[in-house]
Amino acid sequence: MRRKLFAAVLAVVAATAALTACSSNDDPNVLKVGTEGTYSPFSYQENGALTGYDIEVVEAIGEKLGRKVEFVQTPWDAIFAGLESKRFDLVANQVTISPERAQKYSLSQPYTVSDGVIVAKSDNNGIHALADLNGKTCAQSTTSNWSKVASGAGCKVEGVEGFVQAIQLLKNGRVDATVNDTLAVAEYNKKTGDNSVKVVGKTGETSRQGFAARKDSQQLIDQIDTALDQLRSDGTLAKISEKYFGTDVSK
Repeated sequence: MRRKLFAAVLAVVAATAALTACSSNDDPNVLKVGTEGTYSPFSYQENGALTGYDIEVVEAIGEKLGRKVEFVQTPWDAIFAGLESKRFDLVANQVTISPERAQKYSLSQPYTVSDGVIVAKSDNNGIHALADLNGKTCAQSTTSNWSKVASGAGCKVEGVEGFVQAIQLLKNGRVDATVNDTLAVAEYNKKTGDNSVKVVGKTGETSRQGFAARKDSQQLIDQIDTALDQLRSDGTLAKISEKYFGTDVSK
């Protein structure tokens, strides 16, 4: 009996300690944000520091909310699992706004608007539009919106971790094409000068990106939307956009 009582007391103490440990990590003054850190020019490393369009936008939001932003670098294909498991409060990684995502997550208003493009090798002569992807193979992050666009066109998807890996598979001849955001492709071309691949067509879709939070975090999204309105009004969004793209992609 004493052993059972002692074991029960230990269990209660352990549970209490666990709860205390969890609650001590919940700092309302810190906004934890999941991001890739490998997706230039939106979220990437430069001189050992995390930077990019998404990074600066969410930091500006943090200032408006009076909260310190803490980034948690996570591969794209695991980023929503990290959000759901409460590793962080928000995803800032060019999350395309779609009806499917709106059912699962609380999404902010758009802070980036862009077009989708198809990239193939420079000597490509057979791919010019989405219809030409039917029966081909495309390198895509499997959980991305662009993966759905490619597979919807009949392209077999070869899963990759990010855009740079997709380009590498394309250059090696292991895939026929990749579908992605025109801004990411333009940044890649500008930084690398790589003329072995090129944009061969457009998807015909305008893509709008926002921040994603859990469904139980609508209050946070409401605050973010208010902050985005303020950042548009005071010119901050346009300034950050011009820095990375030479034009305002926030509207």
